[in-house]
Amino acid sequence: MNSPTEVTRALERTGYLSDSALATVTFLAGEMARPLLLEGEPGTGKTALAEALAQIHDVPLIRLQCYEGIDAAQALYDWDFPRQILHLRTLEAATKDGSLDPAEAEKSLFDERFLLARPVLRALRESPAVLLIDEVDRADDEFEAFLLEVLSTWAVSIPELGTVAAATPPTVVLTSNRTRELHDALKRRCLYHWIDHPGLEREVAIVRSREPDVPEALARQVVEVVQELRNEHLLKPPGVAETLDWARALRRLGTSELDLEQAAATLGAVVKYREDTDRVKHVLDRMLAR
Repeated sequence: MNSPTEVTRALERTGYLSDSALATVTFLAGEMARPLLLEGEPGTGKTALAEALAQIHDVPLIRLQCYEGIDAAQALYDWDFPRQILHLRTLEAATKDGSLDPAEAEKSLFDERFLLARPVLRALRESPAVLLIDEVDRADDEFEAFLLEVLSTWAVSIPELGTVAAATPPTVVLTSNRTRELHDALKRRCLYHWIDHPGLEREVAIVRSREPDVPEALARQVVEVVQELRNEHLLKPPGVAETLDWARALRRLGTSELDLEQAAATLGAVVKYREDTDRVKHVLDRMLAR
């Protein structure tokens, strides 16, 4: 892809509709071999962009889901201890007859066949690939420092085997819901983009692109309601993902036009907290009355 315009068209072919700013930063991340850090509200399409890029380039999508307490070992590698134990027992039986040196037996325990590659190591070894580091804001400072080192060198050291370096740096997409601020050092390493909720027309186009069976009138009604709900200070404002889920649910019920009864019956697709339910019903009453 030689321009942001080509990126936009390629993303459209996967069903992902981006604006020009996102297409530009995605293009530059590829040209400059820099990680792409995407922040925004949940459900705005951050993860979906990584999935679309993997589809465009026809490469594996390798996902690292971050969570509180994750450490470098869980991102890099582990050893298959059950298989190592079985191997050791076999070797112990052999060494009793003097057929194998104990030092060689110990060395063989850390053979490549017993290595369990986790997402970061897999991405370095299997690149070209797309490495999705999802919800990095859930990890702690130490894990951020580890990521910074990997993203700066595209290499990791395994004491028992040596250094593993990527022949071609993977395409890296980091996402954050901004539950906490990331450190400046990690941000400086990346190209940054904030993904906001789309405008009315683009969100309608997204629904029509992803769910072509949904009538345009229904898609527009759903999007209008969802966009209204985002202004109601809900505990969990609906994202594009919820818009798509709601449109799918209504279509499965054979709905061609949104009414209060069907909307209330399918709120589980768009509202995720009990406290939001009453407020949402009030909004639906007001909007559908219009």
